[in-house]
Amino acid sequence: MSYYRNFFLIFILFQIKISLYSQNNSRVITTGVPFLLISPDARSAGMGELGVATSPDVFSQQWNPSKYVFADEGKKIGLSYTPYLSKLVNDIFLANITYSLKKNDRSAWGFSLKYFSLGDIQFNDLVGNTIVQQGIERPNELTLDASFGLKLNQSFSMAVAARYIRSDLKLSSDADPTPANSIGIDISGFYNGKSFKFKKKNIRFRHGFNISNIGPRLKYDEGGQKNFIPTNIKVGSSLDLIMDESSVLSFNLEFNKLLVPSPIATYKDGVFIGYQQPDVSFIKGIFESFTDAPGGFSEELKEITWAFGLEYVFQKSLALRTGYFNESLDKGSRRFLTLGAGFGIDFANIDISYLFSTSKIRNPLENTLRFSITFPLREQNTEIDQDNGEFTNN
Repeated sequence: MSYYRNFFLIFILFQIKISLYSQNNSRVITTGVPFLLISPDARSAGMGELGVATSPDVFSQQWNPSKYVFADEGKKIGLSYTPYLSKLVNDIFLANITYSLKKNDRSAWGFSLKYFSLGDIQFNDLVGNTIVQQGIERPNELTLDASFGLKLNQSFSMAVAARYIRSDLKLSSDADPTPANSIGIDISGFYNGKSFKFKKKNIRFRHGFNISNIGPRLKYDEGGQKNFIPTNIKVGSSLDLIMDESSVLSFNLEFNKLLVPSPIATYKDGVFIGYQQPDVSFIKGIFESFTDAPGGFSEELKEITWAFGLEYVFQKSLALRTGYFNESLDKGSRRFLTLGAGFGIDFANIDISYLFSTSKIRNPLENTLRFSITFPLREQNTEIDQDNGEFTNN
């Protein structure tokens, strides 16, 4: 007889909303490797988990790698750590390392590794009346990314990214312990407008989009159901109000939609047993995702999430952030308020964020501090970049 401590918690985490809403005949879209949608960096997490049109930083790989082209030239490394279900366990977490490289004004590269640990699972067997320990295993999931961005004109860039996805949720005792693997492709664009005068203030606009995780479905077992990866489209805009040479206030708005088909009702012997995703290719699923909601256009609109975030950079060394994320009650009910801050020191930028859930459904990141740090790999002086309004090091 075996028991699974953290695996049970993870099962609750990813499935409890499905169970609750299925009872109300709601259609919550689920995918494999949902950790791909978790914000890896504290800066974006502090602004309602958005980033497709914000000013460039080293973690742009997650949100929109096209932004790298408009960052400062040079090399940067970003590290981040996000505890998961921290109120219940202390060994489930998301870790990320990102490296960006910009050698000239026209192109830039980005690389990142994201690792999601599901914690230790202790296995026991009951032999007679004695419990015998059978060892500990640590299921995990990871991605390895590479991106290349190119500036097409003075204000617009595009990028492509390739992603290797590995989901190792099987146990060594399984008949086939091979991890599930897939690949994902991102296609993104970024408009970085020039600042201009408006009522004696300098302002600028940014716009961005990213279609991410375009790739084949995951297959965990031979003959088993295939799981869509979280193919997603992000579209957003940003307005920077450049107060003076040392402070910038940014307003950011972002919309997201999963490009995954809506689940369909499943019946057995004429009895409704739940919702299941259709067995179609990922390409067909992307196109069907815009028109397949059983409730029609009104339900399609419910599948769009939105987030709003504010960032105020003050005196070259302090950033204050807040944001709000909203999802329909019928499609997952993720609703939360975030707070964040950033600090610039001689050799690094440090960011932290905190999340308050405003939904009846418990958020696994609720009341959790998240951390990220950026190390520029050259001599720098921290300052506000008037062209991009970001918290940078030059």
